[in-house]
Amino acid sequence: MFSKIAAVAAALLTLPLTITPASAHQLPSGPLPIAAAVDLLPTAAESRDGYQRTSFKHWVDADHDGCSTRAEVLIAESRVQPTIEPGCKVTAGQWFSFYDGVTVTAPGGLDIDHMVPLAEAWDSGAHAWTPERREAYANDLDAESSLVAVTARTNRSKADQDPAEWLPPLLDARCTYAADWVATKLRWKLSVDDRERAALAELAEGCGQESVTYEAAP
Repeated sequence: MFSKIAAVAAALLTLPLTITPASAHQLPSGPLPIAAAVDLLPTAAESRDGYQRTSFKHWVDADHDGCSTRAEVLIAESRVQPTIEPGCKVTAGQWFSFYDGVTVTAPGGLDIDHMVPLAEAWDSGAHAWTPERREAYANDLDAESSLVAVTARTNRSKADQDPAEWLPPLLDARCTYAADWVATKLRWKLSVDDRERAALAELAEGCGQESVTYEAAP
C-alpha cells in the first residue's frame, strides 16, 4: 500500500508545476471611483524615441466584414440609422461630438480619435509591443472608450497631448474624458508620467461621481 502511495507521489513530482499569480485574475468586478482608478496607474518616464505613426497599423478590417475600423465606429456611434453605400462607405448619419458638444451629420467633418493618442501610447509602453499588439490597440473596437467620433477640429487641437496639456473645450465633457483616458490606459497597461498623474488626480477631485470600468486587453 505504502509503495503505491510513494509511486504516485513520485509521479506527481515529475509533472510541470504552473503557478498563476493571483493578480492575473484580479480585474475590476465593477466600476471604480475615478480617484481609485487613477491610483492604479503605474508611473514611468516617457520617451518618444523611435516613434512613427506607421508603427500602428490602423483602420483595418479586423473582422473581415468589409468595414474598416473607422466605418465601424461611425456606424456604432450614429444616433440615427446611418446611410451606408457599397464598400461600407458611411455617407450620412448623426453624431454627437462630446468634446465640444457639436452635432454632426456629414461624416467628413469627423475624425475617429484614439482616446489615448498613438504617440502617447508609444511613450507610455507601446514602444515595447509587437506590431500585432500595436495594430490591435489602434483598432480596439472592444472597449467603447478606446475610439470616439469627434469633430475634426477638436481632434486636431488635441493632437498627441495628454490631460496635463489638453482637455475638451466643453467643461461638462471633462470628467467623462478623464474617466475614458484612465480606462484606456488601464486596459492596455500603459503608464503615466508625473505631470499627467497630477492632472488626472486634480480632475478626479472634481469628478467624484465619475466611475471607471475597464477590462484588460487580451
